Amino acid sequence: MMPEGLPMAVPMENLPSRVRIHEVGARDGLQNEKTVVPTEVKAEFIHRLADAGLTTIEATSFVRPEWVPQLSDAERLFPLLSDLEGVALPVLVPNECGLERALAHGARGIAVFGSATETFARRNLNRSVDESLAMFEPVVARARADKIAVRGYLSMCFGDPWEGRVPVPQVVGVARRLMDLGCDELSLGDTIGVATPGHVRALLAALNEEGVPTSAIGVHFHDTYGQALANTLAALQHGVTVVDASAGGLGGCPYAKSATGNLATEDLVWMLDGLGIETGVDLGLLTATSVWLAGHLGRPSPSRTVSALSPNAVSPSTVSHKE
Repeated sequence: MMPEGLPMAVPMENLPSRVRIHEVGARDGLQNEKTVVPTEVKAEFIHRLADAGLTTIEATSFVRPEWVPQLSDAERLFPLLSDLEGVALPVLVPNECGLERALAHGARGIAVFGSATETFARRNLNRSVDESLAMFEPVVARARADKIAVRGYLSMCFGDPWEGRVPVPQVVGVARRLMDLGCDELSLGDTIGVATPGHVRALLAALNEEGVPTSAIGVHFHDTYGQALANTLAALQHGVTVVDASAGGLGGCPYAKSATGNLATEDLVWMLDGLGIETGVDLGLLTATSVWLAGHLGRPSPSRTVSALSPNAVSPSTVSHKE
């Protein structure tokens, strides 16, 4: 282990000085759990993430309970987060009904979830790509009218388990339409983790050519083939400054069984710290949080950094974040 559990900072040229981590563990991570995590544990998890320095934490999803039962407690969870100041807590909404529920509980940031492929659009939202975008249109319009930040997720940007390789022009076409609805930010999802660095750079360049600025793009990589950090570095070299990650490497996709865990936030922070890129995240506190949650889930964290820094994981702490 390096002294104090931190890497030596050796910057590289042509990289951003700061990266904003869009933490998705509480939503994207927990939605794939086989058992439902208690609401109080979720609230504690989010508070601990905030204490570690994360300023954007995707809290939950306002979808119909039968769609994602692991997140059916959104109405109970969101009020438990009202004491968090200076932390963005975006929520996923699929339609106008979900938006109404989110707004009723004070959400100030939302995300809609589109697909670059027809098969996944049907499996995830029971609609075609065109029908999905039509469903999102009034949601985005209402959110913008209420000055609510809107993020557009685009899944299957690099490969689809049913359709195979996804052509870059196909992805760009759907991405452009999603942004034209009025989304403030576009998150490119490598849902099944098949992307490689050259593919990432090619897609980013093609998006730029179609008028989608790099400043509006975030990247969301899964680590199925161990490429998530390499792909992230390629995106950083292109100028991307928003990276999605999940504490402890939790997550997958309930509608794409070949999707394994997200890029672990700890692994991302280790690399960014080593590159001298600011994140505002305390790696020690973040690692302790993932160890704590792993105890509640009954299994060790898949994050390599968590394993390296905490080789002897402890059982769940009874100490609250407020103590």
